[in-house]
Amino acid sequence: MPAGGGALAARSRCRAGGGSGGAMAWSRYQLGLAALMLLTGSINTLAAKWADNFSAAGCSGKEEHSFQHPFLQAVGMFLGEFSCLGVFYLLVWRDRRRPEPSMAPSQPFSPLLFLPPALCDMTGTSIMYVALNMTSASSFQMLRGSVIIFTGLLSVAFLGRKLELSQWLGILVTIVGLVVVGLADLHSSHGQKHNLSQVITGDLLIIMAQVIVAIQMVLEEKFVYKHDVHPLRAVGTEGFFGFIILALLLVPMYYIPAGSFSGNPRRTLEDALDAFCQIGHQPLIALALLGNISSIAFFNFAGISVTKEISATTRMVLDSLRTLVIWAVSLAVGWETFHGLEILGFGVLLVGAALYNGLHRPLLVCLPQHTDEAGSAAEREGLLRGESTAINSES
Repeated sequence: MPAGGGALAARSRCRAGGGSGGAMAWSRYQLGLAALMLLTGSINTLAAKWADNFSAAGCSGKEEHSFQHPFLQAVGMFLGEFSCLGVFYLLVWRDRRRPEPSMAPSQPFSPLLFLPPALCDMTGTSIMYVALNMTSASSFQMLRGSVIIFTGLLSVAFLGRKLELSQWLGILVTIVGLVVVGLADLHSSHGQKHNLSQVITGDLLIIMAQVIVAIQMVLEEKFVYKHDVHPLRAVGTEGFFGFIILALLLVPMYYIPAGSFSGNPRRTLEDALDAFCQIGHQPLIALALLGNISSIAFFNFAGISVTKEISATTRMVLDSLRTLVIWAVSLAVGWETFHGLEILGFGVLLVGAALYNGLHRPLLVCLPQHTDEAGSAAEREGLLRGESTAINSES
């Protein structure tokens, strides 16, 4: 094909009103995967927040108190990730029963490669569940978009990656969006369940957790992805390490004093026994936790499948749309009140993510006089460029 032929073909598809990756060309299976990813990704955050909103008596059986057990919830999240191993081996079993297996044989690797990123995942997830007790579900989801700032900077510093101008611009726009969301939180904290200091602390904890998540991504990019491990196996292995380690840590957490930072009556870092007593008094808490555990497993499966069957760009768009779903549901059920700044903040964050992940390229291809042959470059980007998500993209 002559120089510029790719761009000419792309412009022809624009004039025709679509392309091979357009929504009009999606099969029912692809539409189902997209809907499953959007639904389960939204349920994950909403179920965790629903559990936080319950109050029930603890082991004393007398005074009711809020269900604030972030570390136990994180254990449940890792259990959901761990279940992806079962899905992986089920797919392998099905594939081997076919006359012509399509799955490539697994490459030999040490499972301990997943331990460092699993430790980062465990730390970052636990911090985020603590923060979710202090702020709204929509702000929680929006502020998680700050991860592209730290993944971009760390990929430059430790992976020697060169960011394009649009990616630097995306980082700058994301910073502006975070400021707007923070201002919206400050205004909406009046008259809400959370006081101003809690909201500020929660927002800062979410952003701090994204630094740890970014380190996790860099570790995965540097040490894990070169071994070509199946994504479901990678998610499940990290879930295994996170589940085992954090479950064991619940024992010392039962005795470590945390003062006002804790939400349980004993004022310790975590009181798993109190959590199970509350579940016994209010069974709906178990339903919320089950929704969190199951949704994370289905979300990872759907996200990986969307990337494979449609595109990484579509996965990023769906991941952004679930923020809107979470916000709409939170408003509908009365968990938070409407504030115009949140719309502005969400829009700015969406623009920042689009610039960083290259979603502007298909639009530029449709413009006249554009001859860039890299119109589909976003689809060829690696983890920290076209797909700025960790292996377990929802934690």
